[in-house]
Parts: sequence; structure tokens; C-alpha cells
Amino acid sequence: MTVRIVTDSTSDLTPALAGQFGIAVVPLTVSFGKESFTDRVDISTDEFYHRLATQDTFPTTTQPSPAAFLNAYKKLSKETDEILVVTISRKLSGTFDSANAAIQLLEKPDCRVAVVNSGVTAAALGILTIWAAKQAAAGMGLAELKQAVELKSAETKPVMAFDTLKYLAKGGRVGRAQGLVGSLLSIKPVLTMRDGEVAPLTRVRSMAAGIDVLYNFVAEHQNIDEMAVEYATTPEVAETLINKLGALYPIENIYRTTVSPVLGAYMGPNVISVSVLGTGRQ
Repeated sequence: MTVRIVTDSTSDLTPALAGQFGIAVVPLTVSFGKESFTDRVDISTDEFYHRLATQDTFPTTTQPSPAAFLNAYKKLSKETDEILVVTISRKLSGTFDSANAAIQLLEKPDCRVAVVNSGVTAAALGILTIWAAKQAAAGMGLAELKQAVELKSAETKPVMAFDTLKYLAKGGRVGRAQGLVGSLLSIKPVLTMRDGEVAPLTRVRSMAAGIDVLYNFVAEHQNIDEMAVEYATTPEVAETLINKLGALYPIENIYRTTVSPVLGAYMGPNVISVSVLGTGRQ
């Protein structure tokens, strides 16, 4: 049987993309005060950012429970006896631990489940998961696939141009970029991820300059397996970037997605990013 792939909603896989590659998505939860919403199920990205702009309450997020993963495992165990779970970086969320805890609750010993800590999040997690699904469809078994995904995670990186780090700082996920929090308002931080946490890459004076950094990041790659562009509130900027990236990589192979509400709680509006799974130039 084909290995089935599970990820969490911080992968920013749209329902269409998840369906296209047969990936099961376990959602996190975002809350405004006492109101809680299942990520991408009860609240959309547009609805989330409308609330963010019109409410004084700062949003909080919650990882999926082991029971949520267990439900996914039970459903998939009717179709396969091998499941690979690829989660958000363990340094950013307890989702990895919930996914592992659920294995102990699965009352079907002939179904094997393995969990990979991707070390990333957002569309970087999404494209790593898509890559895993493609390898599974090609016949790769669970043990080999887990090892391959762990190796590929080192080649998977996001670069994110932020309009502000206010939300990332308030949410406690600013990581190694802490030194940029007090930057002048005219400075736009560009971040990446290193060793499973957010890290600074550079600073620019405009989002347009940030887009140039994203383009140059892609241009540094010699081999690209997967690529995605995502945005929060500026689809037109994303399309401009995608069209520009067409000089480096086939536009039809660039996945388009939006920041999930859960990640929006940390990224804030106007963020734009590109994620690449590939190797740099020698």
C-alpha cells in the first residue's frame, strides 16, 4: 500500500493542494479571546485579517490535540498500513509531540506511523510535504521515505519579507530575530529559518526591496525541486513576484498559497514569502 502523508495546517496547503496530492491536514486552532476557530475550517485568511484589523484582542494559537491526530490516523489506517506525518518545527509548536503521542493511542498495531520534525513552517513545510507525497506515490516505503524527508528538510527554506515584527514578537516566536524588533518603522525585516527557529536574513527599506531579496534568494539555487509563493493580504504583490520568478523557474510549477490564520497571528498583514526545496549554486 502507498504511504499516506499527514501534515498540520501551518503547512499553508490550500484544500485544493492537499486534495491534489492526497495529503491529510490536521488543523491548529486560533482564538480571539473566548472565540476559537479551527484553522482554515472555521475561519479563512481573509476573515482572520479582518478580525485582526478591527479587534483589540490579540489572537492566540493552540496546537492540535493527540486526539486530532488520532482521528486522522484512524481514517487513513483503513486505506494503508504506513503513515508519515510531517510537522511544523518542534521549536515553534508542540504539534510534533501531539502527533507522536497519538501513535500510542492507535489501536491498530499493523499500522505503522512515523513523525518527522520538519524544522520549518508555512509554505516551506507545505512543499516538503508535497515532495514527500510524490515520493510515496512513486512507491517509496515508510522507513526510506522518513529518512529521505529528514534529509530534504535541510534543503527546504523559506525567506519572508515582513512589514512588521510586532505580531511575531507578541506571539513569542521571534527567535533569533529579536534584535530586529526595535528597528525603525521604515525598516522592513527579511527573515528565514535556521535550526528550526526564525532567524534574521537582512533588512530593507521597502517591501519592494524585500521582493528583490526573495528573487535573489531563488536565483542562488542551482537545482529546485519545489517552490511556493505565499501572501497574507497582498495577492497582487505575490503575482508580481511569481511573474518575476518565471525567469528562473516554470511559473506553472510555482505553488500559490495564503498564510493560514494560525500563522497570520505571528506574521501580521502584508507579509510575502517564497519557499524553495533545492540546492544552492556551488
